[in-house]
Amino acid sequence: MKKILISLAFFASSVFAHTAIMSCFDNGDGTVTCEGGFSDGSSASGVNFYILKDGKEVLKTKMSEDSEVTFKKPEGEYTAVFSAGEGHQVKVKGSDITE
Repeated sequence: MKKILISLAFFASSVFAHTAIMSCFDNGDGTVTCEGGFSDGSSASGVNFYILKDGKEVLKTKMSEDSEVTFKKPEGEYTAVFSAGEGHQVKVKGSDITE
């Protein structure tokens, strides 16, 4: 299965010691997997993750022990959000997640 990696990093202010990072992959089977973490190598296990569609949360969960979430790919425009608190949020548009 061909996967293309889309990586986005959101740089926190200098107050924070690490930067939140999330990569999302279209699995080619109608699902998407997003992997999260921090620039210092810290785990993202238990970090909040949600999907926004039309301004509403359509999925809300937490990153697994492996710091990832796999979900059914929503129809139309959506945004995957990794939310580890103020200054530690990464958003990836669904249109940027390709097979």
